[in-house]
Formats: sequence, structure tokens, C-alpha cells
Amino acid sequence: MPASAPWLASGLLLLSLVLSLLIVRLAIRYAQRRGMLDQPGQRRSHSAPTPRGGGIGVVVAVLACLPGSLLWLPPSLPSATVAAASIGLVLVAAIGWWDDHHALPVLPRLAVQLAAIGLVAFAFIATGMAWAWLPLLLLAGVGSINLHNFMDGIDGLLAQQAMFVMLAMAWLAWREEQAALAAAAGVVALACVGFWVFNRAPARIFMGDVGSGAMGYLIFVIGAMLWRTDSALIWPVAILCGAFVTDAGWTLAGRMWRGRRWYSAHREHLYQWLVRKGAGHGRVGLAYAAWNVLVLAPLAWLAWHLKEQGWWVCAVSYLLTSGMWMMLKRRCLRREPYRVLYVGS
Repeated sequence: MPASAPWLASGLLLLSLVLSLLIVRLAIRYAQRRGMLDQPGQRRSHSAPTPRGGGIGVVVAVLACLPGSLLWLPPSLPSATVAAASIGLVLVAAIGWWDDHHALPVLPRLAVQLAAIGLVAFAFIATGMAWAWLPLLLLAGVGSINLHNFMDGIDGLLAQQAMFVMLAMAWLAWREEQAALAAAAGVVALACVGFWVFNRAPARIFMGDVGSGAMGYLIFVIGAMLWRTDSALIWPVAILCGAFVTDAGWTLAGRMWRGRRWYSAHREHLYQWLVRKGAGHGRVGLAYAAWNVLVLAPLAWLAWHLKEQGWWVCAVSYLLTSGMWMMLKRRCLRREPYRVLYVGS
């Protein structure tokens, strides 16, 4: 590694944090002036009108710093891949920013998300990936964007999840001697820190669709880039995302089983039930963070250590997380009749 590389990486990390802090602060004023406020309601977990759209700070900071991380640090990625990833982020963030201002139907959002993931997938194909992976990448990418949008419902939760996943992926990349990817994941993590300062409970601003969609996109893209360097890295990456995948997956499966529109706004995720039972946004976020650090991080390390055999560790992690999810959900439902207001479902 060139002697200047650590200084360059440090500068990009610091710039990402500073840009995020500054732009999120400006976003609060902008949202207040434009009336972009999330009002309390039956399907929401907050009790006071709160500005939204703060995720724009994360997006701008990442767009300013991520390309340099991937192109200027060794081993650099192909310029076409970096360009595709950057353009895809712009597309996902732009449709989310538009939706934060004026609500959009599902189909236009889905079309833009498919286009963004398709750009990244075709860049991978151009560098040797088999075409057979295209449908799976499209499904995983669009799924990640919407999953993280669904899980952005209480103060600080999505930001801290992105910080955890990105820092862990930065560690994985560093151990695999992928300094460029390590710095890229670090850039996203530091941008999330800058947003979290204003989003931790009690939140001064929410991420909005511009940020939640971008977070899902970035977690998918950095994870896919790690997978491209070593296919066995898919197991630790999947484990790191386990808390959100399990909560969103089981919740949406239950809604589809009962014949409800799974994409409609609701308050049936476990984290929402815990808040409704009086745990508080900060305590619920701490519980998810504890599970990530104490259970999922060690299992991800074991999966990384086992390489191709890491699949069974991944399976065990999802069994454990699913068991915890079911236990806590049942406790919530036992203490209160299952009454939820469904609007349009």
C-alpha cells in the first residue's frame, strides 16, 4: 500500500463525517421551511411533528467520498463499477427525495430501484460475473432497499444498524486486504454517524425515503462488492444483516399470510411493538445493538473464519434470531389484544 494511502483514507473518512453533519443540519431547516414534517398518527411511533429527509446528508457525503475510496485506494475497482454504483445511488436517492416531497405510487419507485440495481449488476457482468446471477442480484438489491425502508420507523434504529453493518464490513474488507472497500464502507459508516447525531432519541429529524432507500442500496452494493472478491464472504455479510432481515421478513410474511397489503404502512414490526409496550425508542435501539454486537458479530467472525463452510453458521444465526423474534413478539401479544388499525388494507 502506498505511504499516502492511510492519509487519503483518513481524509475521506473525516470529510464524510463533516459533510453529513453540516448537510443534515441544513436539511432540518429546509424541511421546516417546506413543511416536510412527519405528523404523529395511528401508524407512526413518534408523538410530535418531526422533519424528514435528513438522509440527504448521508447521500451527499457518500457521493462525495465513496468514488475516491474505490478508485484511489488499492486494490481499486473498475471505473465502470464505481460509476454504476454512484449513478445507482443517485437514482435511489432521487426517487426517495421526490417521494419525501410528494408521495409516489409503488410502481415508479420500483422501476427506478430496478434500474439502479441493474446498473450495478451489469457492471459486475462486464467484469466477469455470470448472467445467471442477474435475477438474484435484482431481487436482493430491490429487497434490501425496501426492507430498510420498512425498518426505518423509530429514532436512531436504521442509522445505528447501518453503522454496525458498515463497520463490520469494513473490518471484513480490511482482513481480506481490500483497503478500497474497507474505506468505502467506513465512509458510509461515518456519514451515518453524522446523521445519527441528529436522529438519536429524541430525534430532531427523520431519515426519510431519500435516506432509508439509500441505506438499503449501499448495504447491498458494498456487500455485493465483498462477495465479488470472495464468494464465501456472503455468509458473514448475511449474518450481520440478520436482525433487520428477520424482523422485516417474518412481519411481512405474516401480513401476506393474513391477506393484507404487505407494502402498506403499519406498526407490526417487532421494534414497533416493543415501543408500543413502553420500552422507548432508545431502549429498543439498544436491544437491537446488543443483539448485533453480542450475538451476530461473533457468529459473523466464525463464518468468516470457516470460509465456504460458513453457511451453517449463517443458518444457526437466523434460527437464533428467529427464535428471539418469536419469543419477544409473543410476549408483546400476550400482554395486549392484537388490535392494529389497518388503513387501506
